[in-house]
Amino acid sequence: MATTAEQIRRYTGPAILSYGFRPFFLGGAAWAALAIAAWLPMLAGRLMLPSAFGPLEWHVHELLYGFLPAVIAGFLLTAVPNWTGRLPVTGTPLLALFLTWLAGRLVILVSGWTGALAAAVIDVAFLAGLAAVVAREIIAGNNTRNLRVLLAVGLLLVGNVAFHAESGLGIGDGHGTRIGIAAAVLLIMLIGGRIIPSFTRNWLVRQAPGRLPAPFARFDVGVMAVSGAALASWVALPDHTATALLALTAGVLNTARVARWAGERTAAEPLVLVLHVAYAFVPLGFLLLALGIFAPNVLAPAGALHSWTAGAVGLMTMAVMTRASLGHTGRPLTATRSIQMIYLAVLVAALARIVAAFDIAREPMLHLSATAWVLGFAGFVVVYAPLLARSQR
Repeated sequence: MATTAEQIRRYTGPAILSYGFRPFFLGGAAWAALAIAAWLPMLAGRLMLPSAFGPLEWHVHELLYGFLPAVIAGFLLTAVPNWTGRLPVTGTPLLALFLTWLAGRLVILVSGWTGALAAAVIDVAFLAGLAAVVAREIIAGNNTRNLRVLLAVGLLLVGNVAFHAESGLGIGDGHGTRIGIAAAVLLIMLIGGRIIPSFTRNWLVRQAPGRLPAPFARFDVGVMAVSGAALASWVALPDHTATALLALTAGVLNTARVARWAGERTAAEPLVLVLHVAYAFVPLGFLLLALGIFAPNVLAPAGALHSWTAGAVGLMTMAVMTRASLGHTGRPLTATRSIQMIYLAVLVAALARIVAAFDIAREPMLHLSATAWVLGFAGFVVVYAPLLARSQR
């Protein structure tokens, strides 16, 4: 009987459909660039889309429930075969899943014509389908310990439904946005807590002797628990003092967590260093959330949100996409100059957006952030499209 690797190599369809990361990383990055390129003209009233969502709603939804799920799909559809030893989803089933995601983007764009309900049903179908496919593969591979990743996907699904309900029916008060962001942060903490120390250790053992990342321990479990409580409190009571206190505690604990991973020793390899920098936006987001509650006159609430979205989500997705694409196409795991420029662009986008939240040169910072974000994700498309669209054989 042929091994899994041999069966993968026997795939003869289009290279772009040979693994989940190929269409979803490419499509997700392209959409991230296009959505932000359209955002500022929409906000200024110079561009009108036939969407039932207002400009701000569309902006939030398409990054949180459009771009992010695409990258999550690319990651999970690539990681699950490694976890289970089963064949990856390829060919027609993968194309169907990708087209479901793409249909969601298009129908939200023209939801003013199709109606909010039809748009919601089509849009939500992607996350539901992704959860079903991943659950099937994990259960069939008898790898049920990894079902926990579906909690974050499930939260995204719930958040998306809530977002549509709030937009279409006027129910709730930003719960759909907060649930989605909380799910993203939890997923970064869960997956990042596995891959960052692992990749860092793998690289450091080939360098000069020195400190190595601390292994996963009870401390990490405690950090996750406190952070989960802080995020749950924020979803339910975004302005409450208890939320601020929990967020402050979670910020301190997550700072200690990332410090345990020896990131300061990885400066020579940006492909590893960027993972640590991306995770650092998680504790920063908690700390900014606490500051925004304690001193709202100093920091707008968007400061914490954009530390998590533009910072943690933006930079971590870029770090994962660049590394996974190199590894799974047989390229050396090192950041070329062009990849480093992509990282720098996304980092500048995150920092500029956080600065804008302090009302410091707000308009210039918003434009700098948007421009840098578009350059970063469009840069990924330009650099990686040849790798993702063709076979390495």
